[in-house]
Amino acid sequence: MIAFTLYSRSYCHLCDDMLEQLRAYTADCQFSVEVIDVDTDAELVHLYDELVPVLIGKKPGHPPQEICHYFLDQNALKAFFQA
Repeated sequence: MIAFTLYSRSYCHLCDDMLEQLRAYTADCQFSVEVIDVDTDAELVHLYDELVPVLIGKKPGHPPQEICHYFLDQNALKAFFQA
């Protein structure tokens, strides 16, 4: 199963928007989404601070892949699903 990690912040409306838009795809494809608040880990803040929200996708047998940040890139997401 495809697993997504959404690096976000609790007060981030862009993060909420990306999660809502991503969940709209559940009708077409089964996947899980883990939301991680970057502010809970100094290393995550270092990696993603100014980029949140950041969407990472992971398919079984493949390394994690950054799909997009700031806004849900629907073309990138569709390409990820099709690859």
